Amino acid sequence: MSNNNEIISLGIIRLDYDYPPAVGDIDHYDTFNYKVYYKVIPGLTFEMCQSGNITHKVKNNIINSVKWFNSKHVSAITGDCGFMINIQNIVREHTRLPVLMSSLVQLPTLVQAYGNKEKILVLTANGKSLLDMKGLIYDLCNSDIENEQIVIFGCENIKGFDAVAKGEKVNTQIVEKDLVKQIKWLLTFNSEIVCILSECTELPPYSDALRKSTGLPVFDAITCADFFMSSKKDNPRFGLNNWQNQWNGEQETYNFGDNLDEAEKKDLINTPECINDQILPDVVKHDSIRHSELVNETSVDTIIPHCLDDYFLNLKNRMGS
Repeated sequence: MSNNNEIISLGIIRLDYDYPPAVGDIDHYDTFNYKVYYKVIPGLTFEMCQSGNITHKVKNNIINSVKWFNSKHVSAITGDCGFMINIQNIVREHTRLPVLMSSLVQLPTLVQAYGNKEKILVLTANGKSLLDMKGLIYDLCNSDIENEQIVIFGCENIKGFDAVAKGEKVNTQIVEKDLVKQIKWLLTFNSEIVCILSECTELPPYSDALRKSTGLPVFDAITCADFFMSSKKDNPRFGLNNWQNQWNGEQETYNFGDNLDEAEKKDLINTPECINDQILPDVVKHDSIRHSELVNETSVDTIIPHCLDDYFLNLKNRMGS
């Protein structure tokens, strides 16, 4: 049992995958204005997380990690991949803390906050992959992503975003410029859109640019975490004062694999050595296709923003998958 005056902190579950996150990414500790703890789940690859077929051993690793977060008295638990919605039930069955493994847990609130004629734009790394999870999203988030109120935009064609799939450092300036361009174009044909929700955990670095360029509220994995964390923070404007210990603003240095015991480290698939040697699968994290290698640069008027098209399926067929 934690003390009520303890410094608040957020527990973040990480995939067994390392990459250089940008500030604003959930895996970059400078993204948050409160203390965070990271813990990798050995064996939990993106492919496993996306499929939802969690092995018994990995499930036990998840449960042990939740127990570790409980021992750290974190205030909430989240994850570094939107497809971790597949482990939402596993995590919340072993803690009394709020569990938000996907920013889509905000979707029911947004749907209820706006009228039936208003639309919500959902940004995701891969539109087809998100639609494949519509049943699970409905069960866990009580939201139908095929509802006419929801517009889905897959970021597969955003210039520079393919670095995410390659495990490379993202040029955020290139991605930001093209993402803003594409979303502004999309909004010209969808004036009913009143807010944006980013499902992918690597999209928050661009939320401010989208807010400024569109004038719309933008929700993401960070706003989701902030919402729950604010419920535990002292409000300095009224009520009791100085009842909660203050965080000094310094995050603990974290390297991939930290906070694991020796047995857990042996179960890592993507060890730091493999990352340094660039021994990575072609599609590591977001099931994105290397569009720069498959298709020529497309102009704005030929980009297909709605993920219901067979476009994505055709590209995957060309990859032989």
